[in-house]
Amino acid sequence: MKKVNILNLGIDNLSTAELIERLDLHGGMVFTPNVDHLIKLQKDREFVKAYNSADYTVCDSKILIYVSHFLGHPIKEKISGSDLFPKFCEYHANNPKSKLFLLGAAAGVAKKALRIINRQAGRNMVVDTYSPDFGFEKDEKECQKIVDLINNSSANVLVMGLGTPKQEKWIFKYRNQLKNVKIVLAVGAAIDFVAGNKKRAPQWMSHVGLEWLHRVLSEPRRLAKRYFIDDMPFFWLVLLQKFNLYSIPFCEQIKSEKQSGEIELSKMNDRLSTVLDKERNLQLHATAKRQFRD
Repeated sequence: MKKVNILNLGIDNLSTAELIERLDLHGGMVFTPNVDHLIKLQKDREFVKAYNSADYTVCDSKILIYVSHFLGHPIKEKISGSDLFPKFCEYHANNPKSKLFLLGAAAGVAKKALRIINRQAGRNMVVDTYSPDFGFEKDEKECQKIVDLINNSSANVLVMGLGTPKQEKWIFKYRNQLKNVKIVLAVGAAIDFVAGNKKRAPQWMSHVGLEWLHRVLSEPRRLAKRYFIDDMPFFWLVLLQKFNLYSIPFCEQIKSEKQSGEIELSKMNDRLSTVLDKERNLQLHATAKRQFRD
């Protein structure tokens, strides 16, 4: 599977159809990076760890498509979470083995999405939902409650609409506790869009790369600073990458952690070898003792 490197992230160069087919065959966890994600990946070490755990990272931004062309390695298709989620549901509508749990969106919104999806599929495709309160990720009891809700449902697909970086960090921490979940889709506002709680940008704006502007105009207080101030350094960093001047953040920490892991693995191997040697010597001693008696 080919990857296109933009800053410190490798983006899988897949079409939507290819991604859904791979998920159907192998399962996996999908993150959908955009410009804001890439900026956060320059500063947030825990976010980097979460992203490194994803099985698929696919392009959720027309701007990243343009940047990939500028860098000389074009990404073939924009796969936003808002497009992926309904297409995934359509693909699995007649697959009774595919059962979804929706985690996120405001109270009542995920339930509305459940009714819409199940009506379109003609079956109970979404088996349960949960909309946690703001700041839930800091409450271990609440997080364990969510894990239990998912495990006690019959869901094997988790759809997350908690916002970034919360959803990526949460699933990184708790993924191994989800016993039956084979597929994870971290899709941001996609649950809101399916429920009709939020309106998507017109198709022409999305096509030319102006979906971000539509979002700013829809939620100026929340998003104006993000797009017009916080994310602006992205274009400078891309220019640095173009001329091989970009430095990958946390590089030394990653190397150090890798070396520490290798040292710890070596120590474990040494301890295991010592135990095996002792057992082998005890067996040889016991065998020699029996032969002597005979």
